[in-house]
Amino acid sequence: MDSIDYYNKNANLYFENTVNSNTEENREKFLAALTEGSAILDLGCGSGRDSLEFIQRGFDVTAVDGAEELCELASIHIGQDVLCMQFEELDFDEVFDGIWANASLLHILPDEFDEIFKKVIKSLKPQGILYMSFGHGDFTGYRNGRYFKDFKTKAMKELLSGYEELELLDIWKSTDDLGEASLDEWLHVLVKKGEEKQE
Repeated sequence: MDSIDYYNKNANLYFENTVNSNTEENREKFLAALTEGSAILDLGCGSGRDSLEFIQRGFDVTAVDGAEELCELASIHIGQDVLCMQFEELDFDEVFDGIWANASLLHILPDEFDEIFKKVIKSLKPQGILYMSFGHGDFTGYRNGRYFKDFKTKAMKELLSGYEELELLDIWKSTDDLGEASLDEWLHVLVKKGEEKQE
């Protein structure tokens, strides 16, 4: 069973476990780097918890998730359509001022990460902001029916060094309850996409 299957089969339980999780501190760091009314992609929106907050605060939100069952629940929760799209289907070209990838990119298999991450970066406008979170640690493999790739700070910095258009703004750890009982500690990353290089 892949991660999408897990979320489809457990959509109601996952929704209930995560819709009230407190992401305020991480969300505020992300929003502080954006201007009012910015276009935000909530990539792997899950319950729609954060999308709803962004919408209520006047941002132009595009919510995306790969699990059809979760998309239906999230769309009801946020009052607008949620795009059912898997990471490899991303095809945006400098559309968003900010991308919120909360506990979502951690499900990408290693041999697919670079291709998908480049699609994520391409989706951002120059000077755009990307937030992402991963389990903090060295674990790589399947936990509770889903694939997880954890990162420690050094490994994350090494990963980002391979993408010269990205500037690391902040990296921090927390013990937030994001509805993932199997994860004790999180690594949060805030990066900025540079301007296009002139030929």
